[in-house]
Amino acid sequence: MDTGKCEAFLEAAAEGSITAAASRLGLTQPGVTRILNSLEAELGFRLFVRGKSGVRLTAEGQAFLPAARDVVRAARRAAEVSSSIRGVARGLLTIGSYFSVSAIWMPRILSEYEKLYPGVRVRLLEGGNREMAKWIAERSVDLCFCAEPAKLEGFDWIPVMRDRIIAWLPGNHPFARALAYPLSRLSTDPFIHTLPGEDTDQDRLLAKEKIKPTVRFTTKDGFTTWCMVEAGLGVSFNQELISLRWKGNVALVPVDPPQYVPLGLAIPSLDEASPATKRFISCVRRLSPELRGMVKQRQEG
Repeated sequence: MDTGKCEAFLEAAAEGSITAAASRLGLTQPGVTRILNSLEAELGFRLFVRGKSGVRLTAEGQAFLPAARDVVRAARRAAEVSSSIRGVARGLLTIGSYFSVSAIWMPRILSEYEKLYPGVRVRLLEGGNREMAKWIAERSVDLCFCAEPAKLEGFDWIPVMRDRIIAWLPGNHPFARALAYPLSRLSTDPFIHTLPGEDTDQDRLLAKEKIKPTVRFTTKDGFTTWCMVEAGLGVSFNQELISLRWKGNVALVPVDPPQYVPLGLAIPSLDEASPATKRFISCVRRLSPELRGMVKQRQEG
């Protein structure tokens, strides 16, 4: 099976567009179309349904995805190992990342990583808990920087830190200057729920503590929730890391009882990890004290 054809197939499947796939691969749209036509002829079935708005996988294409990933992953690992033997660090690293990690930590990590291994290309995918679990399970990423996946087996976990859960309160809230915000108040305070039903850290904590909040609004974005809290429309809570760089009249108060989210690296298989992946893990381990220091500095400030 030709690796280049499988790469073109995976890019088109991920982007939902042959034109976008061609752009990522540095090829022309007709060139990628010919590659996909050749692959379909070789396999004996259609991989995509093509339309004006892009392409979508057929049932056969969906079933072929894991095999294509295996082909590309094996080829890339072989190339990386051979480069490593020659003393040259090259390859492609696909990282899944929490939005908060991407904004606060990832620039520092990638700056260090690129300085040490300029020959490795990095592809960053951002998402929440549900996306992370999916990407790890289907091995479409090399690793994820995220909260520890729940109800997912067969992955390796490297902890980095525990991120504190912080209540977001309007500036005039009775507990805005308190030492702690009782979680029990979520049953009566108007609550702004971010991405309900998506296995978020909010969903996990509410389920664990058996809290039924008084939901006044729902949003699809943490920053929208933040702005609504600032406007006095309700209260919310989230990881401390996500609000490190946001400004406004929002009081950040630790919840009572104290709650934490374990953040770290989830790897489909550490034993099978590529050299580029292992180098990234080593980089994060070296920077861990500095990353934790960013949060500590905010707490003390």
